[in-house]
Amino acid sequence: MNLHHSVDPRLWNLASELRLLGLGGPPMTRRAALRRGLLGTAGLALSGGLVSRALGAPPPPVSSAPVAPKAKSVIQIWLWGGPCHLDTFDPKPGAGYDYSGALKTPIPTNVAGIQIGELLPLLAKQADKYSIIRSMTHGINGHETAAYTVQTGRASGGRDVFPGTGAVVSLFKGYDAGYKGLLPPYIVLTELQGRFSEAGFLGGRYKPFATGGDPGAARFVVEGVVAQGITDERQRARREFLHQLNTFERAMKSGDPRLSALGQCENDAYEMILGDAGKVFDLAQEKDALRDGYGRNTFGQSCLMARRLVERGVPYITINYKGWDTHKQHFPIMRRKLPEFDRGLATLLADLAERGLLDSTIVLAGGEFGRTPKVLWESPWNGGRGHWGKAFSAVVAGGGFKGGHVVGQTDARGEEVTARPVQPSDLIASMYELLGIDGNAKLPHPAGADVRAMPVATEAGRRYERIAEIM
Repeated sequence: MNLHHSVDPRLWNLASELRLLGLGGPPMTRRAALRRGLLGTAGLALSGGLVSRALGAPPPPVSSAPVAPKAKSVIQIWLWGGPCHLDTFDPKPGAGYDYSGALKTPIPTNVAGIQIGELLPLLAKQADKYSIIRSMTHGINGHETAAYTVQTGRASGGRDVFPGTGAVVSLFKGYDAGYKGLLPPYIVLTELQGRFSEAGFLGGRYKPFATGGDPGAARFVVEGVVAQGITDERQRARREFLHQLNTFERAMKSGDPRLSALGQCENDAYEMILGDAGKVFDLAQEKDALRDGYGRNTFGQSCLMARRLVERGVPYITINYKGWDTHKQHFPIMRRKLPEFDRGLATLLADLAERGLLDSTIVLAGGEFGRTPKVLWESPWNGGRGHWGKAFSAVVAGGGFKGGHVVGQTDARGEEVTARPVQPSDLIASMYELLGIDGNAKLPHPAGADVRAMPVATEAGRRYERIAEIM
C-alpha cells in the first residue's frame, strides 16, 4: 500500500500542523497515524466533523422511512473478554459448587422475583431501571468472531467487513444527519479493542475517537486534547509562533475557500484544547462525593465521563472495560471486578435518572459471550472459566427500554437457552428502532452494493426480531 497516496495531502498537512501545535507526543509517521486512526485533535478532525466540513462530506444515508426516536444517545459498556452470566445476572445456585463455586448466594432485587449475583448489591437496588436478557446466544467461542457478531449483528467471513453499531449510529446520528457538536459523534473510553475495524466498509470517517489516557488518574490526559506537562499559556504561545512561521498562507490570496476552511478547522481544534468544548474531559469539575460514588478507578470515572459526553449530545460512547477473560483464578478476580462494576454502573443509572437523561439514553452492558458454566478446577486453570457462546446475558436500560424485566431463560446449569433466544442482531435492531434508525436504511457501500443497516436474514435464514417485551 502506498501510504503517501492513501491520505489526502491537505489532511496530512493539517495533521502535521496540529502536531506542531503541541497536541501530544512526538511527530508520527504516516503509517503510525493510519494505524492509530490519527489520534489526538488531528484524529478528531480527520475522523469527524472538522475536516469533513472543510473538504466536503459524502451524501447522507438514505432511509426508506423515518422513525420517531425515543433515544438520543447510547452508552455501551463493553465487558471485554466475556463476563460469566452465572456470577452476574443469571445465577444458578441449585447447580452446585462445580458451577457456582463460592458465589452460591444470589440476592433479591427491588423488583419482585428477580435475583442477581451476590457481588452486585447496588445494582440490585436499581433493577427497576434495567432489564436483563438472559438468553443471548450465537454459539461462537472465539473472541474476534464473537465480538464481531455481537458488535455488528452479522456473521464473520465473507467479502465485507461490516460496520459496528457505533459506526452506524455515527452515520445516521452524526455530522451527516446534522450533528453540530465539536466532540466526535462516536467516542471510545479509552482504547479500541483491535478485534476488528469498528467502522468496517464505512471507512475512517466513521471510526471512533479513542481518548487514550485514564479518567481515573489525577488528570485525564486525552490524546491531543490534554497534553501532559503543557500549560494553556504554552499552547497559546505555540499557536502564535506557528502563525509567525506560516509565510505560505500569508503569501496566498485572501479569500481562498480551502484556506478559510482549514483556518476554521484550526479554530475548532483549539476550541477543543483551550475552549469550553474540551472542558468536558475535566472531571475535576464534578463534586468529589459524586466521583467517589462512581468509584475512583478507571471504570468508575469512565462511567462519569460517559455521562458528561451524553450531556454534550454525543450519540455513541463505548467504555471498553477490560479484565473479563478469566481462564484462571476466576473467583478472586470476580471479587475485585464485580464490586467495581456494580458501583460504576449503578451510579451511572441513578445519575442519568436524576438528571432526566435516562429516558433518552440507552445503556447497554455485556461482552462478546459468556463463560463456561462448569468451573475448570483442574490445572492449569485452577478455578477458571472458558469461553461460552451458547448462552450469556446482557443488560439494557433507558432510551425506551423498559426496566424491571427479564427476557428469556437458560437451563438449570446455564448451559443452554431454553426460552426466547435472542441473537445479537435482535438487540441491535431494537436499539436502532429506539434511536429512530430504520433497519432497512441503505448503507453507503464503496462498491455500490445494496447493504442495509440490518441484515435481511442471518446465516441460518432467520430474520432479526425486535425485543418487543421490553420496548
